[in-house]
Amino acid sequence: MSKSPKIAPYGSWKSPITSDLIVEGSVGLSQPSFDGDDIYWVELRPKEGGRNVIVKRSPAGDCIDINQPPINARTKVHEYGGGDYLVSNGIAYFSNFSDQRLYRQEGLAAPEALTAVGDVRYADARLDHIRGRLICVREDHTREGAEAVNSIVAVNLRPGDDYGSVLVEGNDFYSSPRVSPDGTQLAWLTWNHPNMPWDGCELWVGEFGEDGMLASTRWVAGGAAESIFQPEWSPDGVLYFASDRSGWWNLERITADGGIENVYQSKAELGMPQWIFGMSAYAFASNETIVCSHVDQGVSTLSTVDVSTGKVTAIDCPYTDIQFLRAADGQAVFRGGSPTDVVSIVKLDLGTRKFQTLRRSNDLETYPQYFSVPRAIEFPTEGGLTAHGFFYPPQNPDYRGPDNEKPPLIVKSHGGPTAAASTALSLSVQYWTSRGFAVLDVNYGGSSGYGRQYRERLNKKWGIVDVDDCVNGARYLAERGEVDGERLIITGGSAGGYTTLGALTFRNTFKAGASHFGISNLESMARDTHKYESQYLTGLLGPYPERKDIYYERSPINFPERLSCPVIFFQGLEDKVVPADQAETMVEAIRAKGIPVCYVAFAGEQHGFRQAKNIKQALDGELYFYSRIFGFELAEPVEPVEIENL
Repeated sequence: MSKSPKIAPYGSWKSPITSDLIVEGSVGLSQPSFDGDDIYWVELRPKEGGRNVIVKRSPAGDCIDINQPPINARTKVHEYGGGDYLVSNGIAYFSNFSDQRLYRQEGLAAPEALTAVGDVRYADARLDHIRGRLICVREDHTREGAEAVNSIVAVNLRPGDDYGSVLVEGNDFYSSPRVSPDGTQLAWLTWNHPNMPWDGCELWVGEFGEDGMLASTRWVAGGAAESIFQPEWSPDGVLYFASDRSGWWNLERITADGGIENVYQSKAELGMPQWIFGMSAYAFASNETIVCSHVDQGVSTLSTVDVSTGKVTAIDCPYTDIQFLRAADGQAVFRGGSPTDVVSIVKLDLGTRKFQTLRRSNDLETYPQYFSVPRAIEFPTEGGLTAHGFFYPPQNPDYRGPDNEKPPLIVKSHGGPTAAASTALSLSVQYWTSRGFAVLDVNYGGSSGYGRQYRERLNKKWGIVDVDDCVNGARYLAERGEVDGERLIITGGSAGGYTTLGALTFRNTFKAGASHFGISNLESMARDTHKYESQYLTGLLGPYPERKDIYYERSPINFPERLSCPVIFFQGLEDKVVPADQAETMVEAIRAKGIPVCYVAFAGEQHGFRQAKNIKQALDGELYFYSRIFGFELAEPVEPVEIENL
């Protein structure tokens, strides 16, 4: 007989989903690719200090690490990286994090540097087989006191002492250089300040001359108010791409006469904000078949498209979050997750429609009976509009809350802000729900996955729309009696940390909060951040310094007197995106007011935490903080953090 669940206060429940389980077994997975019959991907390993390792899997299922310590296959272009490596005929080409040089490595032999020493970075490389070279994005930081210079360059495949030959330059940003199958043409994306690529960018094509340089170039699609995503050449040399000119990123191609025709149109997104290089939402499985992943209302779907007839065939797929989709010879590989399964590298046989898990992001026993499955919710928000989120009720078969108690709610505000909440199983969300917290992961106005119009709700209104949507989501659940309206918490990282601090400062709905490397001073963000985001705030707030007033009014740092509830801050001391002084100034202001505050700083961490011990401390420290603020006992002790003014 199963025993009855124990009655205990929400938040105090004992759970097997511990911080140790999360960090011990967890790796980050990204960028799968095919090389003949082998499949490769990148693993981010917290237990190795956050090192990126290229892994090779043979058809027999044997997995080996391509790069040995201290090699860390990670580029810093745009600070966020991506497009860290490629493999061709068993030879890996990759950026190494410590020196940012490009390397070539044959099998398990020692890697050889292809580029010179210097503050120069490379990303998103593709092979130009005919000319024996790599073509990639280069970001040059060698000019002291000046903005980095971005370009597309060709790099020889022999060890050398130069920085590559420039093929395209002159604009602020470049991405996605793609060589046509016959080697005669190069396609790429480009954009200029103040645009981000999801606001508007252009697709260009150039013809190679006999000297390997571009003899002519021409614009083919896109513009300042149209976003192009993922240009790809078909096996027979037709250029495909996703454009959001219809209001949704849909698949299009260039016709023989240079026109544009739609391949697949739907009110769903075949694209996403290009925060990192190497993102992919579709791929050619053969000359005739594209396999693609659309995001519909925040959830991924998988289908095939016949390129000649346009016929779309849905694939019955257990995964609701699909990223980095690649294909070759009737097979697809991608990173997939679902509400009940951790993110994994997955192979799909398009003939049999069979899925095979190649690598799970957490191989330890993960206790599915403790998983809270999210429910998509829509709720009313300002201006008669509707906002979206995923709601996770508390779930633990061993416990239930007292009859007269509702669970505390943690509202998660995602980063970006032009990103999106994922439906893939997050053990760090389950860490909370299995202890008796409810969680609402909000896709506030400005999030991707709901079309361009929804994404543009945040234009000039960052710090208002996102904050209102988080507040209204929490109120909606409290009014429905699903959560305790007196124990509403908000947490977020980076841009989500800004939304968190904005909600705590300018609204009085939440009773506690946690800022993970969050922005508190928009003016210093506008002045001090790296090139990629240096004018991002123009679209979100207005031009700086012309609209300095908006930056001042929406910066929580300027209004500490309005903040009246406890906050915990987590901050990497080497963060170049949101420097530590933003958190420290905010902590000082709250400390002076006598409000409970906690500051946890991590040496050696940048924007986002990669080291196992720090990921563990951030989770347990946040739990400890809430237990002290809301006065409940924890079932098991965790490492305490120092809370001032308590």
